[in-house]
Amino acid sequence: MPRRVKLAVAYDGTAYSGWQVQPNGTTIQAVVEGAFSRILQEPVRLRAAGRTDAGVHAREQVVDFADAGVRDLETIVHGGNALLPPDIRVLSASVVPETFDARRHATEKAYRYFLYLSPVASPFLSRYAWHIEAALDLDAIRRGLSHLLGEHDFTSFRGQGCNARSPVRTIFRAEVAKHEVPGLFSIDVAGAGFLRHMVRNIVGTVVNAGKGRHSADHVGEILRARDRSAAGVNAPPHGLFLWRVSY
Repeated sequence: MPRRVKLAVAYDGTAYSGWQVQPNGTTIQAVVEGAFSRILQEPVRLRAAGRTDAGVHAREQVVDFADAGVRDLETIVHGGNALLPPDIRVLSASVVPETFDARRHATEKAYRYFLYLSPVASPFLSRYAWHIEAALDLDAIRRGLSHLLGEHDFTSFRGQGCNARSPVRTIFRAEVAKHEVPGLFSIDVAGAGFLRHMVRNIVGTVVNAGKGRHSADHVGEILRARDRSAAGVNAPPHGLFLWRVSY
């Protein structure tokens, strides 16, 4: 019987050209669709909650697809993981209403960006955190992030090639946290939706505030400028994780 299936998927994006299928480069979507087409013996087309860029990871990406309902969910999870490379894992599967849409029905997407502050880079974190040699003013980062809360025009943080119809987005939470690993910090940003490169551009801008290159309050001026050239560098992709999607 036809059905719609929801998957939670985790992946290390280091070796991939992002989530979305494209003509050049191996993508996570293409690899997962290939594995599930083999298991289900029918074409599979995935819809994702968010399109992560090349080199970006996901602790919890949510996707959905339609199939004929021949295989049970346990077979989908275990069979999928047997065919997938070790840097992509299916965490869970469930049947959802036919009207479910992983992207449109998401109420919140949370991203986490890891920073490693140390004079010497860690060989264990080099794939998952942006190494910064100098100490940062975390209070300045925190104050800078506070200017981004709420609904705003985020043109200043919009990446090139973004095809969103509107630059207006709403940020629910934006904070910096210290972790148990010495030198490891994260910047967490959660909202209803994001523009292309938006989180990485935010991170690059508030890190500049943390380095003292501009004040924390200048982040608000950058936001109001509605000019991408006013913001900071696009933080490297390997520190970014799609952390959680809520419905």
